[in-house]
Amino acid sequence: MAFLLYIYFVLRYGKSILKTIPAVRLLLPLILGILLQYHFNILRFPFVVIGFIGLIFLIVYALLTTAKKFSWSWVSGFGFTILLTALGGLLSFEKNIEHQQNWIGKQYQNNIPVLLTIQEPLVEKVKSYKALAKADALYIDGKWQSIVGDVLLYFKKDTTKPLLHYGSQIIFAKNLQPITNSGNPGGFDYARYCSFQNISYQAFVNDQSFMLLPTSDKNWFNELLINARIKVLSILRNNIHDQNELSVAEALLIGYRDDLDRDLVQQYSNTGVVHIIAISGLHLGMIYGLLLLLFKPLMKFKITKIIQPLVILFVLWGFSFIAGAAPSIMRSAVMFAFIVIGESLGKRTNMYNSLAASAFMILLLNPFSFWDVGFQLSYSAVLSIVVFQKHINNWFYFKNKLLKGLWSLNAVTLSAQILTLPIVLYHFHQFPTLFLFTNIFAVPFSGFILYNALLLLVTYYIPYVGAFVGKTVGTGVALMNYVIGGVDALPFSVWSALQITTLQAIFLFIAIIGISEWLLQKSYRGIMIGLFGILFFTLLRSIDFLEKNNQSKIVVYNVSNHSAIDLIQGRNCKFLGDSVLKEDVFLRKFHINPSRILFRINETDKVNNFTFSNHIISYGNKHILIVDDTFEMPETQQKIKLNAIVFTKNPKIYLNRIYQYFDCPVYVFDSSNPFWKIAYWQKDADSLHLRHHSTVSQGAFVMNL
Repeated sequence: MAFLLYIYFVLRYGKSILKTIPAVRLLLPLILGILLQYHFNILRFPFVVIGFIGLIFLIVYALLTTAKKFSWSWVSGFGFTILLTALGGLLSFEKNIEHQQNWIGKQYQNNIPVLLTIQEPLVEKVKSYKALAKADALYIDGKWQSIVGDVLLYFKKDTTKPLLHYGSQIIFAKNLQPITNSGNPGGFDYARYCSFQNISYQAFVNDQSFMLLPTSDKNWFNELLINARIKVLSILRNNIHDQNELSVAEALLIGYRDDLDRDLVQQYSNTGVVHIIAISGLHLGMIYGLLLLLFKPLMKFKITKIIQPLVILFVLWGFSFIAGAAPSIMRSAVMFAFIVIGESLGKRTNMYNSLAASAFMILLLNPFSFWDVGFQLSYSAVLSIVVFQKHINNWFYFKNKLLKGLWSLNAVTLSAQILTLPIVLYHFHQFPTLFLFTNIFAVPFSGFILYNALLLLVTYYIPYVGAFVGKTVGTGVALMNYVIGGVDALPFSVWSALQITTLQAIFLFIAIIGISEWLLQKSYRGIMIGLFGILFFTLLRSIDFLEKNNQSKIVVYNVSNHSAIDLIQGRNCKFLGDSVLKEDVFLRKFHINPSRILFRINETDKVNNFTFSNHIISYGNKHILIVDDTFEMPETQQKIKLNAIVFTKNPKIYLNRIYQYFDCPVYVFDSSNPFWKIAYWQKDADSLHLRHHSTVSQGAFVMNL
């Protein structure tokens, strides 16, 4: 997207615009280097060579005479470009913890004791307590060896919680489990998400599997932030008693999302206001505006001009760190820092430059932020507002201040959707059709709640006053939840099951940029670019729909402790599996729906050309046997030829007996079977030289029919 917008600015304003946005020119090659290294797994040395070549170009340019520097300016530009590309590649390589020699994944073996340090207070889940821990050392050959890497710990609900806190050190002697994906088609890449955060393993812990040490390892700054966060949460919990009201207040004020109900989050997402409970520039902007208002009566004093920017920066950055330092809020904090410093020096900042500079700084610290959905949405939304808000705001003119303010809010909401649309469709596969109406209500009302929540932090210790303010916050959140839930209940509130590929998203960006250029500048070139984007976007989607209309396949899903099979014919599918997956919304949305969106299918009671008889699914000349807990061996003297056999629901049967009666190229063991039995079947399959597939370790089994 950044490259497409770079081309857009050049087309619209000419090359001269690049001189006013130098940070954009620095950002693009940095991103290019990050992408090259990650996708092609390029090692360190090639980037060192590229960087050295870039330095040579810069040195050559520096040695040129003044007269030649003007005509040979491309040498400097080229040198900086490849130098920054090399920097991006090196950052991507070095920040990848798996490239470090002492990474836990290169040293760890089962049953080796691990020294772990708890990095956060334990968070209560339904069946466990969760905490992030840092792996400090492994006990190998009688001595402790230093390692790096983080581990997710899930403590069984017993006597563990009161004993552990931030900085506690434990020795864990049971097996750590690598973090893996479910492997279901279209599913979220959880393993990559954890890898980008240096999380390599997870473990399920009880009191017998670890030993608490008397030592601790704390960072004073982190401890300060954690204590401040705990204090804020304590104030909210003491004054807001309804769980849904409390969870939204926690998320809105400091970005604490662990208490949020899944269904409530989905309602906010479906109605297009999930940004309210995800700390972002919206919240910082509200606090920034409040600080400006508070300082306004004091601006007549000279000392205020010095104190004001310092206080604003301290509050904004302190709030950002307490809120978890997410990329979305750190981007905003950096951008507001540019604005505050610029205004204190009497200079107006270029928003494009500030935006690019903040992205550059965040990627320098963590190049993997580029893959963070919040990072992508945050930058695309702000950039979209900067480009389009003024033009949309000029569509209508109102003399009435209230109507003018409402339309300005609508203009911001509409403009933010333009460049975020391809990203939303690509990642979330849905579009909130009523986002305009919900944002008109929710954005200003969330500001009212935020200001009252901040007031609660100041007045909580005052008798009656704190209780009254807490009641105001709770009532405000309850009203907002009620309105959001009511809108979500409307049958047309969300356009769901939308699927676009990366290439389709790129052409959608091209179409948006071209049409925008045509509408804003009446440019013939813009309409041609827009039509080009629409043409190829439509062409790619049409080809995909044609392919999906002619598909036929079976999908055996990986759903822990459950049986789940889809028989797919064209755009329809029939589900075979546990009824709980139809009733449990979360399990269905997490495991089944992504696949159905990817394959563009809808569930029906019957699919054409499939028959199911005597545990055998038939499609044309293809036959799949379902071996479950009700299966009985057939009475036959001749082997029955099959294309696959699926073991599900823990059947009490030996693989070698199945092998005697059936001729089959592949045996599938789904995740409704216990681990020990799958391991037993796999051992038998290896001894018989049979191909096998376990959905637990290999993900979903997909066979085209």
